[in-house]
Amino acid sequence: MAYVIIAVCFGLAGGIVGRIKGSSFVLWFLISGAVPFFGLLAALAYRFERDELRRQCPSCGRVTKIYDALCTRCGAELDFPETAIAPDSVGLIRREQTPAGS
Repeated sequence: MAYVIIAVCFGLAGGIVGRIKGSSFVLWFLISGAVPFFGLLAALAYRFERDELRRQCPSCGRVTKIYDALCTRCGAELDFPETAIAPDSVGLIRREQTPAGS
C-alpha cells in the first residue's frame, strides 16, 4: 500500500511538471508513477515546448516546430531552414512587457 501512495504522489508531481513544460499530463503521470524517482527526474529534464525554435512551411505557410520533419497541414517534407522563427516564449515575454493601452 505504501508503494501505491508513493507512486501516485510521484505520478502527480511528474504529470504537473510535464504539463507545465507543455507536454501531456497523463503521459508524465504514467511514466512517473511506473518508475517513481527516475520518472520525475525525466520530467524535470524534459525540454520546454514553448522554448523551441519554429519554422514556416514553404508550401502552405503553417508555422511548426523546427524539429518537425513533415508539415502537419499539407504533409510536405521540411528541410532544415536557413533562418528560424523565434519561439513562442519570446512573443509571450514581449506581450507581457508591453504597457497597457499602447
